[in-house]
Amino acid sequence: MSHTTSPHTPWRRLLGVGAALALAVSVLVLALLWPARTAQPQDLPLAVAGPPAATAPVAAGLEQRAPGVFDVVPAADRQAAADLVETRDVYGALVLGPQPEVLVSTASSAVVAQQLSALAPVLQAQLTEATGAPVTVTVTDVVPLGSGDPRGAVLGAVTFPLVIGGMIGGIAVSLLVVGVWRRVTATAAYAAFTGLAVAAVLQGWFGALAGSYLVNAGIIGLAVLGIAGVVVGTVSIVGRPGIAIGPVLFLLVANPISSAAQPWQMLPAPWGAIGQWMPPGAAAALLRDESYFPRADTSQLWLALVAWAVLGLVLATVGHFRDTGAASRAALAEAEEEAEEEAQEEAAHEESHRHASDVAQSVQV
Repeated sequence: MSHTTSPHTPWRRLLGVGAALALAVSVLVLALLWPARTAQPQDLPLAVAGPPAATAPVAAGLEQRAPGVFDVVPAADRQAAADLVETRDVYGALVLGPQPEVLVSTASSAVVAQQLSALAPVLQAQLTEATGAPVTVTVTDVVPLGSGDPRGAVLGAVTFPLVIGGMIGGIAVSLLVVGVWRRVTATAAYAAFTGLAVAAVLQGWFGALAGSYLVNAGIIGLAVLGIAGVVVGTVSIVGRPGIAIGPVLFLLVANPISSAAQPWQMLPAPWGAIGQWMPPGAAAALLRDESYFPRADTSQLWLALVAWAVLGLVLATVGHFRDTGAASRAALAEAEEEAEEEAQEEAAHEESHRHASDVAQSVQV
C-alpha cells in the first residue's frame, strides 16, 4: 500500500510567513499604542472667571507655566464658568475674586481634572503673595463621575467592544446572508438588538451610564450599524476582499483616535478632531454627554453616527445596482448566445433538409 505525502512547506516561505505576521503584529501594536505614546495636553479649553484686571495676569501665568496647554476662555463670574463646564465647552475653570476656586469635572476628563486640581496650591500661593494675606483656593467637582463608574474606566474602554462587535456583525452578515437587501435588514436588526443589549449591561448592570436607556441604546446601535453597514456595503461592491475594511479602517484607525479615555485635543492634530467624526469616537463622546452633560451640544456627534449608517446603506445600494447591472448584462449576453445557437441550428436544419431533397431527386432520376 502506497501513501501519498504532501510536500513540506519550503523554508523560504516559512520565513516569509513569519516576517509578514510579525509585521502585522507590529502595525497593530503601533496603531493601538501610538495615541498613548504621543498624547499630551494641548489647547485644552479652560475658563477663567473674574474681572479682566485679575484674569489677564492669571492667563499669562498659565501660558508661562504650561505653554500651549490651556486655551483660556473668559467668563464673567462663577456661574458663567460653571455653565461652560456643564455644557462641556471647557474642561474646568479658575474662579478669581473674594472666594477663589478651581472648578473641575471628572465626568468630562479625570486626567484634566487632576491637572487642574494640581493648580490649586500654585494659584493659592500666587494670590497669597499678591494680596499679602492668606488665601484659600478650594477645588469643586462640578460634574463628577457616577458611582457605577467612579474612575471612568468603562467609558474609557467602551469603544473597543463596539468596534469588535460591529466588525463581527458586518463580517457574519456578509458571509451568511445572501441578497443585498436581506443583508441590510439583517445588519439593521443586529445593530438594534446589540444597542438594546449592550446598553442594558452598561447602564442596568454596571451603572456606568446615566440618562435615557433608549437614547444610550440608540447611540450604541448607530455606532454598530455604521461599522457593520460599511463592511456589508463594501463587500457588496468588491466582494469578500471588502471584509478587510473593518479591521483596517475601524480597528487600526478609528479606535485608536477615538479619544474615549482622554480629551481629543491631546492627540496630535488633526487626528483628535477626525476621531470625533468616526463611529467609535462619536459614540464614546455621545454616551458621555448624554450621561453627564445633557446641556451639551451633541448635534455634530449625532450627525457623524447617522452619516456612517447612511454610508453603509448607500454602499449596499450601489452594490445592489452593480449586481443588477451585471446580471442584466449577463442575461443579455446569454440571450444573444442562445439566439445565435438557434440560428445556427435552424441553418443546419435547412441545410439538412435541402440535402435530403437533393438525394431524393437523385434517386428518382
